[in-house]
Amino acid sequence: MSAKGLSPAAQSFVLEAEELLEALERQLLELEGTTASGSGEQVDAVFRALHTVKGSGSMFGFDRLARFTHDFETAFDAVREGRLMVNSALVDLSLKARDEMLALLASGPDGTGAEADPGPTARSLSAELAALTGGAASLAAPAPTEAGGGASTGPLTPVTYDIHFKPAEGSLRQGMRPELLLNELRELGDVTIEVEAESLPPLDVMDPTLCHIGWHAVLTTAEPRATIEAVFIFADDAELSIEARAKEATDNTASKEDAPGVPAAEARTDDAPPAEADATAAAAGARAPQRAEAAESVRVPALRLDEMMDQLGELVIAQSRLRQVCDRLADPALISVVEEVERFITGLRDTTLSLRMLPIEVVFGKFRRVVRDLSTTLGKDVRLVTRGGETEIDKNVIDRLSEPLVHMIRNAMDHGVETAEERREAGKPTAATVTLEASQQGGEVLITVSDDGRGLDTEAIRLKAVERGLLAPEERPNDAAINELIFAPGFSTASTLSNVSGRGVGMDAVRTAVEGLRGKIAVDTKMGQGTRITLHMPVTLAIIDGFLVRVGSSVFVLPLAAVEECTEFAPVAHESGRRMIELREHLVAYLDLAELFGTAAGSEEARRVVIVRAGGRRLGLVVDDILGQNQTVIKPLSVYHKNIEGIAGATILGDGAVALILDVAGIAVSAGGPPPLGSLPHSGPGEAPRTAGLAA
Repeated sequence: MSAKGLSPAAQSFVLEAEELLEALERQLLELEGTTASGSGEQVDAVFRALHTVKGSGSMFGFDRLARFTHDFETAFDAVREGRLMVNSALVDLSLKARDEMLALLASGPDGTGAEADPGPTARSLSAELAALTGGAASLAAPAPTEAGGGASTGPLTPVTYDIHFKPAEGSLRQGMRPELLLNELRELGDVTIEVEAESLPPLDVMDPTLCHIGWHAVLTTAEPRATIEAVFIFADDAELSIEARAKEATDNTASKEDAPGVPAAEARTDDAPPAEADATAAAAGARAPQRAEAAESVRVPALRLDEMMDQLGELVIAQSRLRQVCDRLADPALISVVEEVERFITGLRDTTLSLRMLPIEVVFGKFRRVVRDLSTTLGKDVRLVTRGGETEIDKNVIDRLSEPLVHMIRNAMDHGVETAEERREAGKPTAATVTLEASQQGGEVLITVSDDGRGLDTEAIRLKAVERGLLAPEERPNDAAINELIFAPGFSTASTLSNVSGRGVGMDAVRTAVEGLRGKIAVDTKMGQGTRITLHMPVTLAIIDGFLVRVGSSVFVLPLAAVEECTEFAPVAHESGRRMIELREHLVAYLDLAELFGTAAGSEEARRVVIVRAGGRRLGLVVDDILGQNQTVIKPLSVYHKNIEGIAGATILGDGAVALILDVAGIAVSAGGPPPLGSLPHSGPGEAPRTAGLAA
C-alpha cells in the first residue's frame, strides 16, 4: 500500500506487517503438510505473526485490522492448545483471512475504534473463524470488557490470577506501550489494576524516557493461562509473574505459581499442561534469534540503493580515467596509489552489489499459493517442487520476474499437466509435479519451470500458426523454431477461453519481460514426458567484469563470464566449407566481428581469437586486438537501439568514448550459428564438437 500521509512510525508498521503477512502465507502452506495437530514451532510462528499485527495495528490506528486479527489469533490459540486440528479447511479459511488482513492493511488506518465497519468479507470470515472455536466473532459485536467478555473457547472454570508486570527501564525508548498490554488484559475478563510506584525517583532527578513503575493486576478469567502469557509474548525483558490463586488453580489444572520476577515463559513447573508448556517454550526459544536478527538488520529504501549504485558506476568510470592517466605518466608512486584505489573500488563494488542481491526463494515462495489455488480451480492434483532457492540475483531482476513466472506456471498447469484420468491412462502418477529451479552459471542465473505433463504438440502449434497467418502452409520449420511460436503475441492453442488461460497474452508477456531484462528463453519439450522452459537472466543489471577488444577503430566489451580463453588466429580448411580454427586437436567454429559489423579488419598476422561459450558450445570471435579486463558499468541503449540483436548495452570508457557491450548468444544466433542458449547439450571441459560451425 502507499504509505503517503502516514507518520514514519506508521510507515514502518505497514512495511513490517506486509513482510509478516507474506511470511504468514508461506507458514500456512507449510503447516498444511504437517500432522493434524500441526507442528508446534510452525503454529507458534503463525500465532506470533498474528499477535504482532494485532497489537501494532491497534497502536497505529488500524483498529479494523486489529479486531479482525483477534478472531484469527483465537483460532490458532485453539490449535496451540490442541482443541482445534489442522486440516485443509482451516488452511483454506486462514489463507482467505490472511488476504483480508492484507486488504485491511492497504485500506489504511481508521482510528474510529469498534464502530469502524470492516466490510462484509471481514465479518463473514470472522464469523467462520469464531465458529471453529465455538466463540463469538469480535466483528459481529465489539469485544466486551465485562467479566468473561473474552471469546471463551472452552468450558474452563474461571480462575483468578495475580499478575505483576514491570517493563525494563529502557523499554519505552524501544517503542513498548504498556497501556496497550493492560487493555488486552481487560478484554480477557474481570480485572483490577494497581500501579506499583515504589521505585519511582524524585521528579528533579527522574528521566521521563525511562520506565520506573510496574503494575499489579488481579484478573478473573475463563481463558487458559497461555492466552494471558500471549499478551506479554513480546515483553521479553520485563519482570513478569502470573500466579493462579491456589484455591482456584486446582479447578482449572493450572500450573503452580511462577517465581516472582521471572518471565512466565521461563518459569515453567512440572505440572503445567504439556501442550501449553511446549508451545510457550517454543515461543521463548524462537524469540532469541529473532531479536538478534532484528538488531543486525537495517531496512533501507530501494531507491537509496539505486542511487548508491549510480554513484558507484560513476566512480568506476572515474577509476578507468585515472588508470589511463596513470599509464600515460608512468609515475611509480602514482601507479602504487592507483592500484590501491582500484582494489578499494573493487571491494566497494562487490559489497554494494551484494546489498542488492536477494535469494530467488523470495520469488519462489510466492508460487506455492498460486499452485495450490490453481490446483483447486483446474481440478488437478499438482505438487510444486522448488530447488536452488538460495541462488542470489539482483533485486531489480527479482522484482520483474514475478509476472513472467506466474504466466509460465499457469500455462504449465493448464496446458501441460493432464487430468488425473489422462495421467492414469498414460501410466503416470495422478499427482503431477511442477518444478521451479534456479542455478548460477558464470554471469547468468538459469531459472527453469518444468512439468511432467503431456509436452508441446509441435504439429498442433504449426497448424495454429498457419491458421493465424504466422506460417505459410508449405513452410516446415524445425521443431525448435515451431516451439518458439508459443511466445508470439496473441498465440494460443486453447480451444476454449477460461479464467486461467486462452487469450494468448501470457507467453508473449514472458518474452517481453525477459528480453527487457537482457535475458534469453529456451524451450525443451518431449511429447508425453513434459516441457522445460529455461530463462537465462543476468545476475545483475548494473556492473559486470568486461573483456575489452578492438575491432577496426571501435572498442567492444565482452562479458568476462562468457570468455574462456584467447588464442592466435590460424584458420583451417574444412570439407564442409565452414570456418574453423584448431584448438588443442579440436575444431572450433569462428565468427569474424569485423565482417559482422562491416569494418575494415587489421592484418591477419596480428589478429586474435577470443573463445567464448554460446548455447553450451564454444565459439571463436575474431578481433583485431585484445585490450584487457575492465569493470564495466552497463548503460541501457535508447528505445531506437535496444532491440538490436547481439548488443546488450553500452558503457563509457575511461577516455569518455562509448563502447558497445556484446551479447555473445545473440551474435551467434543472428549470424546463423548455434541456436538459442539452453537448446543444445553442453560440451565437457576441453571439448568442442567437430561438427559445430557457422556458415561462411
